[in-house]
Amino acid sequence: MPLLPANQPHLIRASQKDEYYQSCLRNNANDAFQTFAGSKRWLEWRKEIELLSDLAYHCLTTFAGYQTLGEEYVSIIQVDPTKRRVPSRTRRGALILLHVVVPYLVDKALVCLEHELQAEGSEIPSSPTTASRWWSPVSYCRERIHRAVRLLTEPQKKTGLQILFVSQLSITFLRRLHVAVFYLTAAFYHIGKRAAGIHYLRVHGQPGGDRAVRNSYRLLGAVSLLQLALTLALQFNNFRQRQRARQEWRLHRNLPSSSSQSVETTATRCSLCILCLENRRHSTATPCGHLFCWECITEWCNTKAECPLCREKFQPHRLVYLRNYK
Repeated sequence: MPLLPANQPHLIRASQKDEYYQSCLRNNANDAFQTFAGSKRWLEWRKEIELLSDLAYHCLTTFAGYQTLGEEYVSIIQVDPTKRRVPSRTRRGALILLHVVVPYLVDKALVCLEHELQAEGSEIPSSPTTASRWWSPVSYCRERIHRAVRLLTEPQKKTGLQILFVSQLSITFLRRLHVAVFYLTAAFYHIGKRAAGIHYLRVHGQPGGDRAVRNSYRLLGAVSLLQLALTLALQFNNFRQRQRARQEWRLHRNLPSSSSQSVETTATRCSLCILCLENRRHSTATPCGHLFCWECITEWCNTKAECPLCREKFQPHRLVYLRNYK
């Protein structure tokens, strides 16, 4: 039986077919759990149910030594790096952990850390009992993260949020870069399979059309890399704009505030900044026309590039500092 290297269309169709059957399994598991445990419990354990569904699908197919439904659909089989033997049970188990469990743990940790860093105040949330902690490892980890975040100062929390934001962007960029490399090389559609060294061979097919298919996907990979480069350039430009807005804030933060000529003028024309709830100092206008303190609105834009009132999106460099405004 001739075995040829699987090309990009085979791997993509197999992945799409597996995702379809996995989504069906997730939906059925969610419906069953919601029926027996109720909507409240289902919302709390929804991610874990999906994790168990994916583990069940891959354990009953890949770990047991069988093809997945997607692999069977396009007639491809898994092989180890030698491309002469099927992967060992250890390698298949590592694949399942890297492909299913690790993304779940990373996503849970990043979301929990982001919520804790953005939470105001350092009060301890209602901690679950010991039995509940053992029953819910997510709650236990969340409590541990909360205890660690409570020890940080406010500047450290802001720095942590920036590092977390960069980490999330880096993960997204890494996934897109990996897909672009897959279009170019026709190997390892998923990061977990690259880490585990799982290759694919197809059972039948004519090798004549492989070159045309690979060339078309190489063009798609080159376009994807170009798009990633443009995205990185835009992100870097946005970072420079934020840095410039921060420098302007430091430059103007100590400027003398415009004083009124009389008590009557002050009472009638001086208004409050909704961010600090005090009289505006160094009035600054957003592109949508709302006024705030320069210090308040630039500090706000360090975390959210939008107007606090109308939520209109804008870049920090578009803020207008109103000199001699009364």
